[in-house]
Amino acid sequence: MAVSPVADLNSKLPLPSGKHQHSKFTGQSVRAIPIRILTVGKNRSQGVQLIVDEYMKKIRNYCSVDDVRIKSNPKNARDVVAQIEHEDIAVMGLIRPDEWVVMLDERGHDVGSEQMASLIGDAGNKGASSLLFCIGGPYGHGRQLGERANVSVKLSSLVLNHEIALVVLIEQLYR
Repeated sequence: MAVSPVADLNSKLPLPSGKHQHSKFTGQSVRAIPIRILTVGKNRSQGVQLIVDEYMKKIRNYCSVDDVRIKSNPKNARDVVAQIEHEDIAVMGLIRPDEWVVMLDERGHDVGSEQMASLIGDAGNKGASSLLFCIGGPYGHGRQLGERANVSVKLSSLVLNHEIALVVLIEQLYR
C-alpha cells in the first residue's frame, strides 16, 4: 500500500516530539528488522567507504543491513529529466512489495534521532519485511519513488551530497 510522502508524518507514526522524552520502546521488545540502504551515485571515495564499512560492521551486531548501489544516470542520458526517470525505474525495480520505504529528501519531514528510532521501531512492529532507505542521485528522486515511499524525511536543513547523506544516515541507524 503506497502512502503519499507528503502526508503528515505524525499521522503515520506517533513520533516523540520533545527533546527530553524517552524512546517509546524503552523496556519493550522491538523486532529487529532488516535494513537496506539504496544509494544512487558514482563510486564512493575511499574515506567514505571506510566509514560505511565500519558502521555496517557495528550495525550487523543488531540486525541485517545491506548496502545497495545504483549508478547515477544508468543510460547516460543527456537530459536531466530522462536521467531522473532512468534512475527512478532502476530504484523501483529493487523495491520489494512489503518493504517500508523511507525516501531521504531535502523537502522531507524534519526528524530527530529519537523520531528516527521510532520510525525504525514502528516499521518493524507494523509488519514490514524490511526497511529501505533511499538516497537519491544528483538531481533527486523520481516521481514513482515519491509515490511509493511510505515516508519522506530529511537528515538536515542543508542539502547534503549523497556520500555525506549516507554517512549521516548510517551513523543515525547505529545510534
